[in-house]
Amino acid sequence: MNEWHAQDGMTLIEVLVALLILVVGLLGAAAIQIKALQYTDSARMSTQASFIAYDMLDRIRANAAADYTLAAPAEGAPGNVRDQDLHDFASNVVNFGGPSARGSISASQQVYTIHITWDDSRAEGRVDSQRSLVLSSRIALGPGGVQ
Repeated sequence: MNEWHAQDGMTLIEVLVALLILVVGLLGAAAIQIKALQYTDSARMSTQASFIAYDMLDRIRANAAADYTLAAPAEGAPGNVRDQDLHDFASNVVNFGGPSARGSISASQQVYTIHITWDDSRAEGRVDSQRSLVLSSRIALGPGGVQ
């Protein structure tokens, strides 16, 4: 007599295959989460650089008669508004981007350009990955250097 028995439960191979599929899915989800965190950090750095650049442009507009293309003072007790603005700009750039971050200001025919560069290797996943932000604006001067 030939009797056919239905299988009861799962075999060890089926359990291992199901576990492998679950592990691959979880590793994929973890990789996506890590990338999302990296991109969020990069976007935060870009936003901070933008805030610093716009702050400096507002300071330049408020003190339009001063020359902001000169070097920032080395010490923390500047003697005038322009020196204080440049000192604050330099310290803001370093505080946001670390010691390798750089900021510069240039002007040509009443168009000021602010250039901020920082290390974005954490977000890019590569060593020495530099990002930069360049912001330009025309500073219109009225008669007598008044805006």
